Amino acid sequence: MDKRGSILIVGGGTAGWMAANLLAQRFRGGNVDITLVESDGIATVGVGEGSTPYLKNFFRGLDIPESEWMPACQATYKCGIRFPNWSETPGFESYFHPFFSPLDREVGAEFFRLADRCRQGEPASALPDHFFHAPYLSEAAMSPIPQRPLPFELDYAYHFDAGLLGAFLKNKAIARGVNHQIETVSEVLVEGGEIVGLSTVSGHRLTADFYIDCTGFRSQLLSALPGYRFRDYSSTLFNNAAVTLQLPRDHAEPLISATESAALTNGWMWRIPLQQRTGLGYVYSDDFISAEAAETELRSVSGAPDSLECRHLKMRVGRVDAHWSGNCLGVGLSQGFIEPLEATALMLVQFTLECFAGKFDPGVMTPDIGAQEAFNRRINRMFDGVLEYVAGHYLLNTRTDSEYWRAAREDPAKPDFLVELLASWDSQGDFSGFLASEGTNQIYSRASWYCLLAGMGRFPSHGLPVPESTRALIQEAGKFCRGNIARFRTHEQQIAHLSG
Repeated sequence: MDKRGSILIVGGGTAGWMAANLLAQRFRGGNVDITLVESDGIATVGVGEGSTPYLKNFFRGLDIPESEWMPACQATYKCGIRFPNWSETPGFESYFHPFFSPLDREVGAEFFRLADRCRQGEPASALPDHFFHAPYLSEAAMSPIPQRPLPFELDYAYHFDAGLLGAFLKNKAIARGVNHQIETVSEVLVEGGEIVGLSTVSGHRLTADFYIDCTGFRSQLLSALPGYRFRDYSSTLFNNAAVTLQLPRDHAEPLISATESAALTNGWMWRIPLQQRTGLGYVYSDDFISAEAAETELRSVSGAPDSLECRHLKMRVGRVDAHWSGNCLGVGLSQGFIEPLEATALMLVQFTLECFAGKFDPGVMTPDIGAQEAFNRRINRMFDGVLEYVAGHYLLNTRTDSEYWRAAREDPAKPDFLVELLASWDSQGDFSGFLASEGTNQIYSRASWYCLLAGMGRFPSHGLPVPESTRALIQEAGKFCRGNIARFRTHEQQIAHLSG
């Protein structure tokens, strides 16, 4: 009889319970015991309440329908992200980064063509808001779900209550056979470059063949292993703190199906609509504004009363070099974090776990070093690719009202790829060809880069009169997108439909 292997996940929260579910699904019926141990005295961060469309694959892989998890987690739909006030360029003070679908194929092609014309000096008017269905759906408080089936699916993501999602995934994991223990790890025991056990505050010793570190920014397990190195991103991304609050939802207002990421004086504020409340958070750098001043500004902008409690958070922005080290894998904040501007935290968790599950052999708990190095290179490229895209927002801002925004544009260390990308865009050459030449190194899609650069108004000709032919094209694109809105359920209708 084969020996049973064992995996010990340390830390709960969304990352820990995502790991428990994915690994239980991957090794179901196999000789692997999975245990999650978490402390009842250490709080989880629990503020990541937006996602990318990649999260759809997570629930589908676990065979969990939206009608089950979304009502349980107060979840809503997300068609994209609106970015108000990042640019002072006339006509580009706000733009919408959409998720895409086959419905966008024809109007999207016109957007790319018009953006390239604008790059080459023609009058600038290639705002992505005009050429994709997502901003029209969101503005009309519609869901991305059609009333009648279409031959394709729109791309979309979700908003959710992070605490409720963690609890939901916990129950699912336990039902799948994951063992659950309450313990506080006090010491990580290491021999020969591997973890041989964990000591707990209660005096117990926990052992396993393989360990998953979901201990948050502490990286309690990974940091105990030899060769641990953290690559700090703070020279590129200045933000290191956030203050958050939650407002009861005003049911007289429409339920918008998008995240708003609005620039403030020394950072930006997210606005995430859930079924019963709205989450808000001011992400900032404490080199430019104090925590007290940030809270005051957040309350002022949001209209939150002084009696409403705020929560202050510190962020460690960067990544480890070795996500998989010895017999330990870091997942979530323990492996790294890029500020929440593009809601990539759960995407990076999911990507790491899926890559790991595809390579990990429970019969060989510690694979050859070459396999680990290849895995780490792949995860690092994903983190660095997200860094490049998020950093692009700050380098492209044109605000002049505070020292923060000038510094965010002029002072950060610029990733080499981002420097090359901006040079290609500004050169009036073949920008699509440049992106295609990057191959698998290119993490974000061509459409995403075009929407960011065009949405911020990075054109040499802004301010010139827009030709009538271009105005007619924009009007025709808008007419086409608005004409399709009736195909979809309203956001409220779809939420009610999910709840039965």
